[in-house]
Amino acid sequence: MSKPFDLCLLDGVQMPLSQARISPLDRSFLFGDGVYEVIPVYDGRLFRFQAHAERLARSLAALRIPDPYSRTQWREQLDQLVRANGGGDQYVYLQVSRGHEEGRNHIPPQGLVPTVFVYCSPWPQTPAEVFTEGLKCITTADTRWARCDIKSVALLANILLRQQAAEAGASEAILLRDGKLTEGSASTVHVISGGQLLTPPNSHRLLPGTTRGVVIEIAESLGIEHRSEDITEAQLRSADEIWLASATREVQPVTRLDDRNVGTGLPGPLWQRVHARYQTLKRES
Repeated sequence: MSKPFDLCLLDGVQMPLSQARISPLDRSFLFGDGVYEVIPVYDGRLFRFQAHAERLARSLAALRIPDPYSRTQWREQLDQLVRANGGGDQYVYLQVSRGHEEGRNHIPPQGLVPTVFVYCSPWPQTPAEVFTEGLKCITTADTRWARCDIKSVALLANILLRQQAAEAGASEAILLRDGKLTEGSASTVHVISGGQLLTPPNSHRLLPGTTRGVVIEIAESLGIEHRSEDITEAQLRSADEIWLASATREVQPVTRLDDRNVGTGLPGPLWQRVHARYQTLKRES
């Protein structure tokens, strides 16, 4: 990832990132007690802001953290920061913690004021070989906690899984729990089988992906049938195509899984169509 842009927001105040200061007693630092979102920006415009804002609100509600801003206030502040950092293609990272207190209590004190931190970074350029050769991935057991539907800043389990993939020379760890596909350590997983797009159903075991929603929308517009259902390990391993999706990946093809080819071992024809449409859609929205 590239170095962030110079300007950030801290509790509604725009300032140089180098000058931003958060209390060491903030609960996000002590407990990982907070949530976050990553929003793509294309041509200076926030992409699918409403979907990201709705997921942020759900995550905050699950942690019983009051949403510090209205939807309109969020949009205005993020738009202002994007413009201040030059517009164009970038992404926004925003984090809301429960706030800081005088001490360290497992039961949060009443009346804490949430800490809101936002910064922007240049859009990460995908290496050209990803589009021609695809990605290598591994499978591993899903060792994360039981509320993966909350976009929590407590990501240690995800980090360890991603590190496991990196040490195996892979781009991502695709996770299995009780013999069924959940998601990647930092992505959603889509399986193509018999011309149909399959995705695991939303549950506490995986994060409802906003980019996943875009991919499904595009696929259906192209006449690719979609089903949301449990996907077994056997179905995953016999897939014709496997795709990863996330805010900064968009949609990328997996061509090697545990050192075996996925389909032909090259990016598949349905991915080619969906990826091409994605590139058009992101400039139109």
